[in-house]
Amino acid sequence: MGRVAGPIRAGRFLRSGFWVKATDRPSSDPLAPLVSRMASGEEEALGSLYDATRGQVYGLALRILRDPHAAEEAVIDVYAQAWRQASRFEPRKGAVAAWLLTLARTRAIDLLRSRARHRDRERKLEEAPPVLDGGPSPFEASGATERAERVRGALRALPAEQRRAIEAAFFGALSHTEVARTLGEPLGTVKTRIRTGLHALRRALASGQGSLA
Repeated sequence: MGRVAGPIRAGRFLRSGFWVKATDRPSSDPLAPLVSRMASGEEEALGSLYDATRGQVYGLALRILRDPHAAEEAVIDVYAQAWRQASRFEPRKGAVAAWLLTLARTRAIDLLRSRARHRDRERKLEEAPPVLDGGPSPFEASGATERAERVRGALRALPAEQRRAIEAAFFGALSHTEVARTLGEPLGTVKTRIRTGLHALRRALASGQGSLA
């Protein structure tokens, strides 16, 4: 049998003087190290991943939902999920971008179904006979006040830098770029604080607690 020219031979390649299997070659996905850093709790890595892939994720969500606001909501949920599940990501099973797009497709379809159920409920309410007294009952008014207090409590419990970024973005109606300029912080840092703060708020409110502790 003739010799195989070059550093690759019989499915192996030369690394530091030793022949190793080609399957042992390090992952060439430039985004994989960011996910690894996210798994170690590095928020800046999440910001970098968002900046590198947000266009693809948003584009897919928008094609499915056909609503920019709903697509933005899906994007926030996708990166919050990626942050939570970073330690489960296995580079051998696929690229980071493919993983994120799978999350985006699943989340967008969930939102699409949720919107359909919401429209169905609204249709049924419109078809229901009118109620003589349209004002809220004392129980309903009390519930609304309680929910508002829970939101305020959860917001107060956030770290100060996350709370300021969220208040500027949502209550001040500023874009992420305007928030970064107002707070004097890098855009990637501001985006990360808003995303992680919103995730913490959702978690607190879903658990029925007004505190993030």
